[in-house]
Order: sequence, then structure tokens, then C-alpha cells
Amino acid sequence: MPRPRKCRRVCGLPAVSEFAPSQPGRAAPVELLVEEFEALRLIDHQGLSQQQCSRMMGVSRATVQQIYDRARRLLAKALVEGAPLVIGGGDYRVCQGEGGCGRICPRQVRHSLGKKERDNMIIAVTYENGEVFQHFGHTSEFKLYRAEGGKVVESRLESSGGSGHGALAGLLRQLGVDALICGGIGGGAMQALAQAGIEVCAGVRGSADRAVEQLLAGTLSFESQPNCDHHGHHQDGCGDHGCGERGCHSDEGCGEGCH
Repeated sequence: MPRPRKCRRVCGLPAVSEFAPSQPGRAAPVELLVEEFEALRLIDHQGLSQQQCSRMMGVSRATVQQIYDRARRLLAKALVEGAPLVIGGGDYRVCQGEGGCGRICPRQVRHSLGKKERDNMIIAVTYENGEVFQHFGHTSEFKLYRAEGGKVVESRLESSGGSGHGALAGLLRQLGVDALICGGIGGGAMQALAQAGIEVCAGVRGSADRAVEQLLAGTLSFESQPNCDHHGHHQDGCGDHGCGERGCHSDEGCGEGCH
């Protein structure tokens, strides 16, 4: 019986999942798996060795060699043939800061903010009629809260301006937001917000004011993974993640921590 495939740990989903040549041709799209993108990111972009990459991804060096070699061949194929490049699918799970990679994990830092940091921050909530709006990319406005000493001292509404997912992350960064509370959100938006240094508290429902109070008190229940169930019609990084039907649901070969 073949050995079950092990989920490859990735630090986050690609901010952009599709590239296309400026002059469309007839070449079929080249599909690059998420773990193949991660190997290219770690080795070619971050300058890590294959051994370091294997530790980051939680697999053997031989496995990393296979992933990396295939990724390079696919990337070359797309460039030489002028083919669209699509990134998605594979056998992977997004790291939740459990450690093991040998480096300080930004997720660990972001999700372990101490009381002092939470006492003084700007919080944005996707907002509609007093409730947490359930689709980040479609929110028409945010409610912003400024907290000092663990208490909300000011709040106001801010229009999203009809911006797309990536532009919304830029808007929140310009507004000095430290944390976002929302309902459903896709992987691409999560990546953009992480790059902007914004903590994301997803999968939250109910009163926006109450959610902020709970965040400041350290009692808010939220999800740090993109939650496709809130917006199944939208393909912002959700879709099929491999390791099972959706987002590592399979019990075979994934191990603990694979959702």
C-alpha cells in the first residue's frame, strides 16, 4: 500500500494566483501548485537552501528537490511558450504559527499580541446595520474603533469606496488599522492583509461593537484561516486546496493541523 502523501506547510497563499502574457496566444495554461510556488518563493526569492526550505515546509529534502525541480520546469514552460500561469491546488496546509520552521513566525507574533498592544490599537470591522458584514470583499463600509487603555475612545464609519480586495488592504493600511474583524474572507485578501501587517479575525458574526469589546478583552473567538463557507460563490483563493476536497479536509496523510 503506498504511503499517504504528507501535506506541505506553506507560510501563506500567493497574493496573485494568475499571470497572463500581454499578448494572448494559444498556449494552454500552465498550472503551478501552491507548494511549488512556496518552494520557488523560499529558495529563489528568499534565498534559502533546500534543507532550510524542507524544514519550513515540513517535508524531506528529497521531496523539496522534486517539488522545486517541477516548479522550475513549469515556470520555464510558461515563459518560453508564452502560456498563462495559474497557481492553485496541491497537497498543502497554511501554517498557523505552530513553529518548527526554525524562524520567528509572523503569525505567532501577530496572534500573540500582549495586553499592552491590544489596549492601544485601531480596529476595523466590516460593517452593515450594526453587525459584522459577512464578506470582506463586498463590504461597502468599515466601522473604525480607536482603543486606548483597553477601551474604545472613538469610532466612525469609513466608506470602502467600492475597492477590490487588494485595494481594501491598502486602504486599511493607510488608515493605520492594526486589526480587522470580518466574516468570510479569501486567501488572497488574507495574504494582502498579512503583508500590510494587519491581524485578521475572520469568521465573526453578530454585533460589531460587541466583537470589538471581546477582542480588547482577549475573549473573541475567530478563525485565522480563510473561511470559504462564508462566501462559497467567490474564488478569492478558496477553491480546492488539495489534501482532500477542500482546504485539507482529508484525514488520510495530512496529520494533525490539516483542516
